[in-house]
Amino acid sequence: MKKIILSLICGISFFAATNFVFAEGFTLSSPDIAGQLSNLQVLNGFGCNGENISPKLSWRNAPKGTKSFALTVYDPDAPTGSGWWHWIIFDIPADIYSLKSNAGHIKASIAPKGSIQSRTSFGEPGFGGACPPQGDGPHQYIFTIYALKIDKLGLKADATPALAGFYLNQNVLAKASILAYYSR
Repeated sequence: MKKIILSLICGISFFAATNFVFAEGFTLSSPDIAGQLSNLQVLNGFGCNGENISPKLSWRNAPKGTKSFALTVYDPDAPTGSGWWHWIIFDIPADIYSLKSNAGHIKASIAPKGSIQSRTSFGEPGFGGACPPQGDGPHQYIFTIYALKIDKLGLKADATPALAGFYLNQNVLAKASILAYYSR
């Protein structure tokens, strides 16, 4: 009986350790973000005078079984009671491992073919840069890549951030984030 229990514990420990090590290897990076957002990633509107350009992002070491990716940008510090969604893009094909700078500009058509950018807290699809209230202190901007177990979320560009988030969390294999701050 002790051998069976010991074998079971070793097997579970090995499974947990290999999944943990592999999940740790999934990373998101950006040459455009270095702790603080620059004027490039600041909104041009709502009293802000930025360039509203989404950063170049890349990811690596997606888990086995990844069929698509999604990316979100979220500000949990927005004084709304529920945060602020700055960008949601999903249905990124599994063979794509980066987003070019300004991919969040809908009319520029830079985003990967077949991907969908859905509605943000600004009410429109596409990237909406940082623009916290004047004097509100630094806000966090969390860029998160999701490795998904499905090819398509089955949502359209008019999907709300909450609905997109629900579908992402129901289908996630792994995720990785980077954090940047901005205040004005």
